[in-house]
Amino acid sequence: MNSGGSGIDLARSYWFDIVGPLLDRAMPEMPRAAARVGSGSDVLGLDDEMSRDHDWGLRLQLFVPEPSRTRVAEVLLAQLPDDYLDHPTRLTFSGQSEPVLALDVLSVHRFAQSTLGFNPLQGTTVPDWLSLSGQAVLEITGGEVFEDTSGELSSLRNFLTWYPDDLWRYLIACDWQRIDQELPLMQRAGQRGDDLGSRVIAARLVDVGMHLGFLLNRRWAPYSKWRGTLFDELPFASTIGPSLDAVMTAGDWQSRGRHFAAALEVLANQQDDCGLPTAAPACVPFWDRPFVCVNPTMVPNLLGSVRDPSVRRLAPGLGSAEQRSDNVDLLVNAEARRYVVGIQPGGCSLSRS
Repeated sequence: MNSGGSGIDLARSYWFDIVGPLLDRAMPEMPRAAARVGSGSDVLGLDDEMSRDHDWGLRLQLFVPEPSRTRVAEVLLAQLPDDYLDHPTRLTFSGQSEPVLALDVLSVHRFAQSTLGFNPLQGTTVPDWLSLSGQAVLEITGGEVFEDTSGELSSLRNFLTWYPDDLWRYLIACDWQRIDQELPLMQRAGQRGDDLGSRVIAARLVDVGMHLGFLLNRRWAPYSKWRGTLFDELPFASTIGPSLDAVMTAGDWQSRGRHFAAALEVLANQQDDCGLPTAAPACVPFWDRPFVCVNPTMVPNLLGSVRDPSVRRLAPGLGSAEQRSDNVDLLVNAEARRYVVGIQPGGCSLSRS
């Protein structure tokens, strides 16, 4: 096979030309899966020339039974060539001083635990779902699986296709509540003469609106570097995009309010198209002030459609870990995400999320 220009293409060729045949000879009976998943812009299909300046190359993940990991790693270290298609098989990753084999040998369980903090194939609770970030899930469901003879990796990816329905409704309601809490503040700050403060709130609202857009389209939201890029690929992006752009470029608070209200109408219509409870219009006057707010029936309508008692008991508005905080050190740490939604170290869930 010939390598294409992307990291996925390179990993696919590496597997079928070199690594797969090597394992066919050395350990032909061993169940295995090979994929390019995990971290890296190439997993999302977004790598370009700049991506090649660090941590890019012959990246591959090989999933084998836990007892076989050491033996497989020994075989690969001993028998893999030094390079393939002019790319070294060993890379010096960021923060490291010595090159290492750019091929991860791990079990599906170990991969799930390190990425999510738990293994969904062993059972999933409501707090487990809340601890997920879109980026963490994309590191499992993105990329490409080249071979999976055991089916375990494919089962994990399929399980993480999307949230359970009642949790989905709850999380959508949380984003609407977050918007409602700050939409009048954006306008009040501007009306008071604090245009910078109004712009800061507007940017935050646009980010929440984009997150809501991902939810309504049943897509996992990536971290900030790629959020706008993948948002533009959503089916309704051409409809809502101009309004969100106008919010960010508006020169006064009145225009920001109008444009964001228009974006919220698009989101509400999308919600209706999904068969979910909504409210029309999405925005209404805020008391007797010259501002708008979210229709006060929007959140109750959504929460009222939730049937699962464990979801109904969740605190309104708190939502998932990535709705509660945008702190990078928290969001990239699976145990920290779990703690913030009420799961104590050791896996015990607190009584209330």
